[in-house]
Amino acid sequence: MIREYCDSRGETLKVDREHGVIGGVKILGLSSKNNRTYTKEAVARAAALYEGSKVNIDHPEGNPNASRSYAARIGSVRNVTVDSDGGLRGDLHFNPKHALAEQLIWDAEHSPENVGFSHNIEGRTSRGKAGVVVEEISRVQSVDLVADPATTRGLFENFNQEGEDTLEIKDITEAMLSEQRPDLIDSIKANTLEAYLTGEEAKAKDAKLVSLTEEVETLKASALHAAKTAAIASELSEAKLPQAVVDLIKPQLLEAKDADARKAILAKAKSVSTVGNPKSREQNVTEGATGNTVTDAKSFARSITE
Repeated sequence: MIREYCDSRGETLKVDREHGVIGGVKILGLSSKNNRTYTKEAVARAAALYEGSKVNIDHPEGNPNASRSYAARIGSVRNVTVDSDGGLRGDLHFNPKHALAEQLIWDAEHSPENVGFSHNIEGRTSRGKAGVVVEEISRVQSVDLVADPATTRGLFENFNQEGEDTLEIKDITEAMLSEQRPDLIDSIKANTLEAYLTGEEAKAKDAKLVSLTEEVETLKASALHAAKTAAIASELSEAKLPQAVVDLIKPQLLEAKDADARKAILAKAKSVSTVGNPKSREQNVTEGATGNTVTDAKSFARSITE
């Protein structure tokens, strides 16, 4: 979006009060106070776009493409032609009954520098040695009447008292950056990609950490089980219990919470087991710790768990 100002300073304007026409007004020149130049070819091609353009009082506040109020509309531009210097001229057809019509007529007749045209357009620009070059005008949004654009700040283009362009950061668009500062667009994209990759790498690292933690816990559990199994084997070897008894109490020993619990299980197993080879059926009968007679594996298991 480009906002440009042009006045008719030092020129005599023809005012037709009866028909509401100010003839020969300057619409666009080839150079601006904003250090911007227009190519003759671009201006000539754009003449038809300015024909019939709506003319409003002042620029809209906020979005330059915002709809205008009925009170702001004062007329339109007609008979647009290419001037001898390559700029554009035309006739301003205004509503003589508009609230500001008399003020406009007086300024046109007595002080044309007090009012001028400031257009809102869309175009294609390039950066030249002397500043910005407008190479194409693609759309004319409006041609507005403004009083003092040299000190009035606009949205997309302004001209302050030091002669510098000013721009509000909230109004910068990607298209503007792509055109004027492609290096910033590339930098933003690179930083965005880096941030994305960094985020993905962080997720991958977190997932790997979780996996390693689970693996370590599994290894620790395996090591503890192996150590416990070895300790039980050693304890059973010292206890010298019959194999049948070992087979019965081994699951209990594995479930025991510590060495003291295993020691208690082994002591109880010894107290109810018979060591040696029985010589008769009667000798194979053992009195359990609880007073129950132990005659088989099932009764033995019951005796050491009761």
